[in-house]
Amino acid sequence: MDKWWKRSSFYEIYMPSFKDGNGDGIGDFAGITSKLDYLKELGIEGIWLTPFYPSPKVDNGYDISDYNGIDQDYGTMADFELFLQEAHKRGIRVIADLVLNHTSSEHPWFQESKSSKNHPKRDWYIWRDEPNNWESFFGGTAWEYDAETNQYYYHAFAKEQVDLNWANPEVKCAMFDVMKFWLEKGIDGFRLDVINFLKVHDRFEDNPTDGEQIHLYDKDQEGVLSVISEIAAFVHQYPDKFLVGEVGSEDLDILKQYSGLGKLDVVFNFNIGSIGEFDAGKLFEQLAATEQAYGSAQMPTLFFSSHDMSRYISRFGNEEDRAKLVAVLMLTAKGVPFIYYGDEIGMRDWVTDDIAKMKDVQGIMAYKFALEEGKSHDEALVMANKKSRDKSRTPMQWNLDAQAGFSEGLPWITVPEDAGKVTVEDQLNDPESMLSFYKSLLKLRKEHSSLQVGDYEFLRMEEDMIYFVRKDQVEKIIVALNFSDQPNLLEAGTDVRLLLSNKRTRLDRGNEINVLANEAIILKGEIGNDLVKKG
Repeated sequence: MDKWWKRSSFYEIYMPSFKDGNGDGIGDFAGITSKLDYLKELGIEGIWLTPFYPSPKVDNGYDISDYNGIDQDYGTMADFELFLQEAHKRGIRVIADLVLNHTSSEHPWFQESKSSKNHPKRDWYIWRDEPNNWESFFGGTAWEYDAETNQYYYHAFAKEQVDLNWANPEVKCAMFDVMKFWLEKGIDGFRLDVINFLKVHDRFEDNPTDGEQIHLYDKDQEGVLSVISEIAAFVHQYPDKFLVGEVGSEDLDILKQYSGLGKLDVVFNFNIGSIGEFDAGKLFEQLAATEQAYGSAQMPTLFFSSHDMSRYISRFGNEEDRAKLVAVLMLTAKGVPFIYYGDEIGMRDWVTDDIAKMKDVQGIMAYKFALEEGKSHDEALVMANKKSRDKSRTPMQWNLDAQAGFSEGLPWITVPEDAGKVTVEDQLNDPESMLSFYKSLLKLRKEHSSLQVGDYEFLRMEEDMIYFVRKDQVEKIIVALNFSDQPNLLEAGTDVRLLLSNKRTRLDRGNEINVLANEAIILKGEIGNDLVKKG
C-alpha cells in the first residue's frame, strides 16, 4: 500500500493570515478550526502550518523562542489540540513547520549562551573571535558582535535568528526532544525549514565571490546528510509520519541528495516551483529533468506559490486561464502537490506604497541597504517590494466585509480591476469560478489513482503545449495543457472520455482532439491507447 502522503493534496496555511477566530485581526487556531469543513469540501487531505510557536516574530515565527508552546496570538495548547482532533476527524493530516537550524535571540538557550564564554550552553551556538566574509541570506554580514563577551555569533538569516551548533551532540539531543514532543501530540510530520543549513564548514574559510558571494562553505556541508538520516530514522519510528524538507537550492543534483530511502520523504522542488516569470519551455524542461533525475526512486513536489514568494497568478501574468492551467499541472503531474492558501480563489500580490506598512524583515532590510547604497526613497521602496514576502501574506479573502489586516494594520489587499471576483463568498456557488475549478480538480485527483501514484508513459512538449500520460495498473490518464494562444491538435484513440476542461463540457467523437487556446484538457483512455501529437 502506498504511503498516505503520496496520495494526498496539501494546503499551506500561513498562520497569521488564514482566519481570525477572536476578532483581533490575527489568524489563529480557532479560526482555522472553523474553516476545516471548507478545506474538506475543497478536497484537501493534508495541512502544512507555518510556525505557531512563541516568537518575537522578527521573521514571522521563523525565530522561535519556545519550541514546546503555542504563541498567544494563535491561541492556547488546548486550541491547538482541538484543531488537530477536528482535522483528524475529517481525515485531514497536519504537518508542522519546524526550524531546527536556528532559534530566536530571545530563546533562553541563547540568553544563557551569551551570558558568559564559560557557560555550558556557550557551544550550543557558533561563536568566533573574528568574523569571516560570510553574508546573511537576508543581506549584510552573517556575524553579529556581542560586546559583553567580545565575540561574534553566526546568523545565516536575521541577526535575531541565531544558528545552532549542530556539531554539539547536546543540541541534537535537545532538538530530537522537540520533535518527540510534537509527534506525541499527534502531529503527522514536519516541514523542516532550511534543512541543508544545519552544518557549516568547520574551518570557517571565506566564501568565494564572483560579483556576489557564492555560498560554498555555509550550506550543504559534509555531515549534513548523516544528520538528516538520523532525523528521518527518529521520526519514522512513529507510524505514518511525513517529512518534507526546504532545501535552499534550485540545483536538482543537490535537491535529490536529501530525499529517498532513509532520508526525507520529499523536498520542495524549487527548480520547478520558483520559476520567476512564466515560460512554458523552462517549465517543461524542469519537469522533464526532475523525472529523469528522480525516476521511480523519489517523489518530487509540485507547488508554484508559498509564503516566501510571489503568488503564481501574479507572477505568471495575472491571467485566470493560465492560472487554471498551472493548477491542472500541479494537481495532475507526477509529484506531491502543495496549494498555497488563497490561490484557489486567485488572490493576487499586494504591493505597498509605504515602507511603514511593511512587516517582512527581508523587505525592510532591502530598503535599508538600498538607502545605504545611496538610492532614493522611491528606488529603495521598489527594492523593498521586490524582496518583501508580504506580497503573498495578506489575509485570506473570505468576503469583502472581512477587512481585518495584520495586527499592525497591514491593509486589505487592493484587488486589481481586471481580477474578477476574488473572495470565497463570491466564488462559492459559481460553477465557473476558480474555486469551483480547484474543487473539480481535487475531486478528480482523488478519484483516479494514476493521478496520485501513476508513472509517466510519456511527458512531451510541442508548440507551447505540455502533454503527458500517467498510468498505473488500472487506468491511463491523458493531460494536455495548451499554453499557446493558438489551438493545437492531438491524435488519440476514439475510446477516450473527457474528465475535465476549463473550456468545454463535452468532447466531440473522433481521432482528432482540437485542444483550444489556453485550454487544459484531461482525458481517460484504456491501457494500450496511443496519444500522439499530430504534426
